[in-house]
Amino acid sequence: MRLRPPATPLITVDPFFNVWCEKDALNEGDTVHWTGFANTIIATAEVDGVPYRLMGRERGIPAMKQVDADVNALTTTYVFEGAGVRLTLLFTSSLLLDDFYLLTRPVSYLEIKRESLDRKKHTVRVSIAVSEQICLDVAGDDEVVTEVLSHGKVKSVKMGSRGQKILDHEGDSARIDWGYFYLSTNEASGEVGVKTETVTSYDGIAREDKEMTMTFVTAAAEIGSSTLFTFSYDDIASIQYFGKNLVSYWNRNGERITDEIEKAFADYKRVLARCAAFSDRLFLDAVRAGGEKYAELLELAYRQTIAAHKLVLDENGEVLFISKECYSNGCAATVDVSYPSIPLFLIYNPELVKGMMRPIYRVAESDVWKRKYDFAPHDAGRYPLLNGQMYGYKDGDLLDEMQMPVEECGNMLVMEAAVAIAEGNVNFAKQHMDILDNWVKYLIENGRDPENQLCTDDFAGHLAHNCNLTLKAIMGLACYGILQGMLGKKREEKKYIAMARDMAKDWAVRAANGDGSYRLAFDREGTFSMKYNIVWDKLFGTEIMAREIIESELASYARHMHPYGMPLDNREPYTKSDWLVWTATLFSTREEFEAFIAPLWSFFHLSPSRVPMTDWYWTLSGEHKAYESRSYNPLHPERVLKSFRNRTVQGGLFIKLLEHKGIMKLK
Repeated sequence: MRLRPPATPLITVDPFFNVWCEKDALNEGDTVHWTGFANTIIATAEVDGVPYRLMGRERGIPAMKQVDADVNALTTTYVFEGAGVRLTLLFTSSLLLDDFYLLTRPVSYLEIKRESLDRKKHTVRVSIAVSEQICLDVAGDDEVVTEVLSHGKVKSVKMGSRGQKILDHEGDSARIDWGYFYLSTNEASGEVGVKTETVTSYDGIAREDKEMTMTFVTAAAEIGSSTLFTFSYDDIASIQYFGKNLVSYWNRNGERITDEIEKAFADYKRVLARCAAFSDRLFLDAVRAGGEKYAELLELAYRQTIAAHKLVLDENGEVLFISKECYSNGCAATVDVSYPSIPLFLIYNPELVKGMMRPIYRVAESDVWKRKYDFAPHDAGRYPLLNGQMYGYKDGDLLDEMQMPVEECGNMLVMEAAVAIAEGNVNFAKQHMDILDNWVKYLIENGRDPENQLCTDDFAGHLAHNCNLTLKAIMGLACYGILQGMLGKKREEKKYIAMARDMAKDWAVRAANGDGSYRLAFDREGTFSMKYNIVWDKLFGTEIMAREIIESELASYARHMHPYGMPLDNREPYTKSDWLVWTATLFSTREEFEAFIAPLWSFFHLSPSRVPMTDWYWTLSGEHKAYESRSYNPLHPERVLKSFRNRTVQGGLFIKLLEHKGIMKLK
């Protein structure tokens, strides 16, 4: 990969079990959780008895020179050279969307390969040390307990909090405080143990270096041609779903983590081969769809998007695929976070899109919701507790002004139609047609010219007469028509498609600036915005909006371009990566698409903001959009510097590949 990642994925399993490198070199600084809190892992190699640092910041140990680094969809590779040897480190998480077992098995691999550079014999021994930060919200919050285990041919060391307060807090800037981490090796020469050290590390709150005394679990082994370590986490309970604690898919029948670790060692070569084959295929497909820079963006987005979810089964055995709205408010199963992410999952497994929608239907079907609201919910809770909507929740009720009625109704209708087209049937929508009927009525009554409402870009504030929100309503009507047609109701299909086309014609008149471009809001002449919501019209082939209108709008974008992309709209010089790629997909040719997304590639390549892929950034400076916010965790209510990072919306970057595959075209 020619792209320099702003942050590089190392361990990517779920929103809690998640470790990144924010530096160019793996041995340049602390490894971190996606929130930026330190998640310290230190790796050293003794070559002929002389220690060298491979990973993390170990005081007094010189760093071996890193000579190469690469990232594909499922593996991150680092190469080091020194003392006559070459060491290659491969971090792999088996996030294969067609295999729920491998997708959810909470075991991540580190293989270390050894080669001689000087043709001499060398003794190489590698040691891994993982700090207590991996199993605590903040280091020092609780005492940790450890245990050394031998199971089968595997040696493991286990670590977890003494308190084990399972699912006891929700929040945005929050890490896990329950469950147990396992560091393992299956080498005959391997040893595992525990040590306590005083180290200098980020405290994660003020982002200042502080000395801390922390417990580390350790594993060490001599390297022949290669050695394998695993990092594993058994969270005991993963999600609270309307009062019931649910486990992850992998242990739905009571499977033990130690057995899964043994299986992971036994099937490593097979899993690695599957991961490599998938990664190669994704890259080639993406190059054909949108060019090499586009393909690299997808490689970097893939693991991040998936690992900001948790897959569990509800009481009926149906899939729930729960997102965390990372560093914006921590909500779970947020509709307007799911909506931009779905292109990735429509390509590789539409069942996961249904898994995003089920919690929202659960809220909407409740007596409380039906009694008060005729539109779709925003979310189903705050991760990892899903007990009802939390956005705009205050003093026991939801604030009307914090709802997103047109946005979420339109999102759910588009998602339903997209799933139906991808699967070739309307079985899932059939289960919820009474609710969809209500939501389409809301769009008919309120979508033509929305009042002062929030949309998914709620960070920009309320906006009346939002042209993009009307485009969402137009596509919602069209999607309801598509569903009716798939149900065999052709008259209803024609009715709603005609309504969508009528609204689109009206939109084109009222949104026009008079120079071929179209406005941010109907009453704001001379304004502009990216019209990303109409992209589904192109993917479905419904021809709701006249092509000449779209071409005219696209032609106007050139005069708004900045070094790192086109701003979201005229209000601020910031943009959103997902909407930028959706807008680029509206262009007719691959060359135009590549030109439009090239500044996005440059942003990630050059940005001084070293965080997991942000979707909200300044188009002039190339910095992520940071803001101060108070933590939702009552144990740590300090104000923290936050930004959109590690967000599932980067699944939206796959929309050009989705179009290229042609699976959204109505037959």
